[in-house]
Amino acid sequence: MRIPRIYHPEALPSSGSVLLSDDAANHVGRVMRMQAGQEILLFDGSNAEFPAVITNASKKSVEVEIQARHENSSESPLDIHLGQVISRGEKMEFTIQKSVELGVNTITPLISERCGVKLNAERFDKKMQQWQKIAIAACEQCGRNVVPEIRPVMKLEDWCAEAYDGLKLNLHPRAQYSINTLPEPVSKVRLLIGPEGGLSAEEISMTEEYKFDEVLLGPRVLRTETAAMTAITALQVRFGDLG
Repeated sequence: MRIPRIYHPEALPSSGSVLLSDDAANHVGRVMRMQAGQEILLFDGSNAEFPAVITNASKKSVEVEIQARHENSSESPLDIHLGQVISRGEKMEFTIQKSVELGVNTITPLISERCGVKLNAERFDKKMQQWQKIAIAACEQCGRNVVPEIRPVMKLEDWCAEAYDGLKLNLHPRAQYSINTLPEPVSKVRLLIGPEGGLSAEEISMTEEYKFDEVLLGPRVLRTETAAMTAITALQVRFGDLG
């Protein structure tokens, strides 16, 4: 049986007793129903793992004894910042989960002209908390020890205008070049994925003003969530650690 991996939001010691966070304790004690004497593997975002043994477990609190600290990086050499125009329903959650599994470092949810999601600030805050939990759960599942940052929601142009010293890409079905034709080396990419209805002509012109290069993935038009996964995978195969 695989030892469960659990995220702890505070820095962990190399040894000693630790009380798990409320979220982690709920997952271990209430959801998984683990008991004293069972093993778990903790990580705190420092690119290390901490094998531990449960010493006390209930539905409300879990205490563990950390055995050691092991440096264990599964991070890609390619730093990807995904700018994803917010999609409806579970599509955004799917995009966040799978992009984390594929090695994305930062995700910024974006608002564009054709964005189909209209929420007030309070509901966006709740969405942010939910999206960050999805990223954490994806790290627990896939073996990453660094949790990607889910940045606050931004307007598309504000995100495009941010200073950036890496390659900036915008997917476009009529672009002349593909990811395979990009020149090497590439170590940082800011990847823009538009909404379900695509970017407007004005928005496409705006991305060009901010020096985004247009690339295509192939002859077929992909849904926004499919486009994100396909582009990230292609970038990781070409410049990262997949394949």
